[in-house]
Amino acid sequence: MSRAFDFLVIGAGIVGLATAAELQRRNPRARVAVIDKEAAVAQHQTGHNSGVIHAGVYYAPDSLKARYCRAGLRATFEFCAAHDVPHRRCGKLIVATDARDEARLRDLAARAAHNGLTLEWLDRAGIAAREPRVRGVAALYVAETGIADYPALCAALANDIRARDGELLLGHEVLAIQERADEAVVETSQGALRGARLVVCGGLQADRLARLAGLETSLAIVPFRGDYFRLPAARSALVSTLIYPVPDPALPFLGVHLTLTADGGLTLGPSAMLALAREIYRPWAWQARDAVDALRYAGTWRLLARYPRAGIAELLHAASRRAYLTAARRYCPELVLDDLATWSCGIRAQAVSPAGELIHDFAFAGTARSVHVLNAPSPAATAAFPIAEAVVTRLLGEAPA
Repeated sequence: MSRAFDFLVIGAGIVGLATAAELQRRNPRARVAVIDKEAAVAQHQTGHNSGVIHAGVYYAPDSLKARYCRAGLRATFEFCAAHDVPHRRCGKLIVATDARDEARLRDLAARAAHNGLTLEWLDRAGIAAREPRVRGVAALYVAETGIADYPALCAALANDIRARDGELLLGHEVLAIQERADEAVVETSQGALRGARLVVCGGLQADRLARLAGLETSLAIVPFRGDYFRLPAARSALVSTLIYPVPDPALPFLGVHLTLTADGGLTLGPSAMLALAREIYRPWAWQARDAVDALRYAGTWRLLARYPRAGIAELLHAASRRAYLTAARRYCPELVLDDLATWSCGIRAQAVSPAGELIHDFAFAGTARSVHVLNAPSPAATAAFPIAEAVVTRLLGEAPA
């Protein structure tokens, strides 16, 4: 026998959980259920990201990313403080190491200012005064940036949802989605679930779940593996802020950076290598269905053809710790190979068009009874609360997300 709810949310990552909490906030008496195939929350993108609370430096002015990141920055700090989630405001230094970088940095400063950030421009002496082990010709200091324990944040959200009589239906793999005139029916490995409204926050499975629901979309998720190295504990005080290179404006990836962690550690990463498995977190992993989907999609090959030099560089980083180290030593020459000790990775769900274009902004689609989050890469963790507000507003027919 199927079970009935007012709202079903597929996906127990941070966006799905924030959406369920927002549904409960606006509809205190509603029956809300979160569905996920995993046995615990935050098992994929949310549980394998850098932990950064982004300030909104990089995103195109007036884009959803720019707007939601700025609002999400405040909301994330507030939620963490209210729920005792480990976090801190540590600041970020974006470092230019040559004249080309410096020119890009000035463009980035103008974009960040348009997005409402207060920045500090540093010369060589200013960099040395703030971070003695970092080298560069210029840098932007972004004081608002922070770090958080996102899995702990998700655990707190899950507790809030349960406390308001919501259900987390974990271990429920979605097998089919059918939309009827008066409800959406989700067939799972544990039985059928019915909901008056449905939200799908599928992350790495977003395109597949959209098609499973009969939603027409030309976009496909192309997964990118990001390799991280955790530095030895003795090196955790190497820097006191997040240290980033100046990113290539044509790419959505921010380059190899030094990131403080909520537990007092320090990581170096990530790379951005095409992955042939969406949810397997080990080097050179592949899964037949994921590999076939990525390699038969024309957009994958057109994307690689657009950025051949970047693709080769990321392949080198994935294959060689020395190449990885060389990229980081441009701005932190004290790093040595032994610092790249403990390896881990995350996998980014990046929507790509058939023409091979990266979908830079958040993307949504829907039907009369559902909203699908089709593209929510970084800074989606930071922006989760505003994304949830926009999704619920759209779901309830108040305005488009």
